[in-house]
Amino acid sequence: MGAGGQMSRPMSKTEQKIKVPLSKPPFILSELKKAIPPHCFQRSLVRSFSYVVRDLTLVFVLGYIAAKYFHLLPSPYYYLAWPIYWCAQGSVFTAIWVIAHECGHHGFSNYQWIDDTVGFILYTSIFVPYFSWKFSHRRHHSNTGSLEYDEVYVPRLKSELRWFSKYFNNLPGRIVAFTTTLTIGWPSYMAINASGRPYDRFASHYNPYSPMYNDRERLLIYIADLGLIAFIYMLYRIAMVQGLAWVVCMYVAPLQCMNILVVVLTFLNHTHASVPHYDSSEWDWLRGALATIDRDWGILNEICHNVTNTHVLHHLFTAIPHYHAVEATKAIRPLLGEYYNFDSTPVYKAIWRNINACIYVEKNEESQDRGVYWYKNKL
Repeated sequence: MGAGGQMSRPMSKTEQKIKVPLSKPPFILSELKKAIPPHCFQRSLVRSFSYVVRDLTLVFVLGYIAAKYFHLLPSPYYYLAWPIYWCAQGSVFTAIWVIAHECGHHGFSNYQWIDDTVGFILYTSIFVPYFSWKFSHRRHHSNTGSLEYDEVYVPRLKSELRWFSKYFNNLPGRIVAFTTTLTIGWPSYMAINASGRPYDRFASHYNPYSPMYNDRERLLIYIADLGLIAFIYMLYRIAMVQGLAWVVCMYVAPLQCMNILVVVLTFLNHTHASVPHYDSSEWDWLRGALATIDRDWGILNEICHNVTNTHVLHHLFTAIPHYHAVEATKAIRPLLGEYYNFDSTPVYKAIWRNINACIYVEKNEESQDRGVYWYKNKL
């Protein structure tokens, strides 16, 4: 919808991707695995740690420059330097987020205890409850594309839209809604399961007794929470010495940039008008895993360990390390054929298109007698 409640312009031919085929893929997972060079499945502890060292070095170098030299800059440049620092440091925080996410998939090393230890430390340092996220994210991968059981970015049916949706069905409303999602989307998902799968009672990543977790997982949820409490106390002690403004500028603002970037990355990898969602009558794991999108983020591909341009592969083989993901993606693309989803639309255009074209899902003429749903935008 455009300004004044008018319907937004349709996607042009160059922007529009042909819908993913409705038929089941003519290949199986084992065939895709055979197409990937065997070394791509090998995890190197030394190589994985080298990326941790790279990211942490960037964090400390950027932080040192900001703390040591920014106050020496003349007024106009001083106020310009801080936003640049926040964006740069937020991007590196996102890279750390990707490494910790890889630990949660046992893609960091051959040792689960090392993966969990590194993931716990890294995620806690960027204020994410490691084990809580690990368990809910594992269920997301087990149910991707399912309207009933996927954990995040679960689209609504038209009949399920909230009563206030019509008031956001215009240009200012869309901007306000997406800005809100960018600024508080990630912490809201962690805290109150915003945009997540509906549960029969309150769900939160911080609650060990949340319906998201079973009895065997609860102790580790407590550990994740205690890690965050200890980290908050550390930040408090630093603020008492350096001042609250110092902590906000050096850590909190870059963390918020990371939160925004994580929302955009995941939103664009899971939201596209050409990608279907399935109810239980049609869903199967392989089709759900293929209902994701690769995107090219330019230099951020390198900074963020190729998390966006190898996302389809990641949903097929979660334990492949990021440093083999590009090679593995190239190996399976010929076999995937038209089932491979890649969108080269510039990021800012893709965001604008998605917030206008992907409002709710319903069946179309092609899938009326099947449990396949597509994004729609006309309320």
